[in-house]
Amino acid sequence: MRLGSEQLLPVHRLILTGYWGRNRRPHYPPSLNKIEMNTDKTFRLTQGAAPLCFMIPGRGSQRKPLLYWDDERNENRVLRYARNQKSPFEDEQDGNAIIEPVIFEDGMLHVPKTNPVLQEFLHYHPMNGSKYEEVNEERDAGAEVELINLEVDALVECKNMSIEALEHVSRILLGIDPSRLTTSELRRDMLIYVRREPETFLRVVNDPDLKLQSKIQRFFDDGLLSFRRNKTEIWFNGPTKKRKLLTIPFGEDPVALATSYLLSDEGLETLRALDTLLEE
Repeated sequence: MRLGSEQLLPVHRLILTGYWGRNRRPHYPPSLNKIEMNTDKTFRLTQGAAPLCFMIPGRGSQRKPLLYWDDERNENRVLRYARNQKSPFEDEQDGNAIIEPVIFEDGMLHVPKTNPVLQEFLHYHPMNGSKYEEVNEERDAGAEVELINLEVDALVECKNMSIEALEHVSRILLGIDPSRLTTSELRRDMLIYVRREPETFLRVVNDPDLKLQSKIQRFFDDGLLSFRRNKTEIWFNGPTKKRKLLTIPFGEDPVALATSYLLSDEGLETLRALDTLLEE
């Protein structure tokens, strides 16, 4: 079928590789440097996506033009993938463009060095870096090493922490009352958490407000502070009087919110009262 000067072919499924790395990949925007040619390239969908079939547009439309900003020319250039052309830019193509869709299968797309036009098209495509990215083994290995080192640092930090410090952290990260666990159970649960979320653990243990946040969690555990109205309010529960302290905005961390309030001038008196009740 012919549409204007473009010849449209049925969907052509390109040969794909079966490689797939770990899902925890950093996001890399497309490089605007000179494209490395004369080598096979593999592309994968981002965020660990691996649908049976995923197609990216090989050309734009009047409603959604497919454009690339060329800094040297200081203009937008129209992208169009045509296998029988020598360039992915429409202004460098002749009038006999054979248009094909570009399809990822199982999240992957292998483009041999014999198809440099598709490699360039994928490089300049606006979805590069958001919907898909080029597989770079050296970069991926560096990212893996960084993740492993982060996990090791977190595990060492957790292993060397005192029981008192672990109790503080467990109240915040696990939301538990550590007094109900044995020392071995507490260390085990924290090490399991650290292996799963090393970055979060290191961020929390380096927080200068850690002890106060742990103390606030104790206030909740001991019933001195409580939630009401489906956890949208924080209440102070004194021995003779109960009063509302805060309204929790949607999406806010209640412990962090309570910490900020109790450190404010308005909340210092309440903090002293809570400390007194905790010691009784």
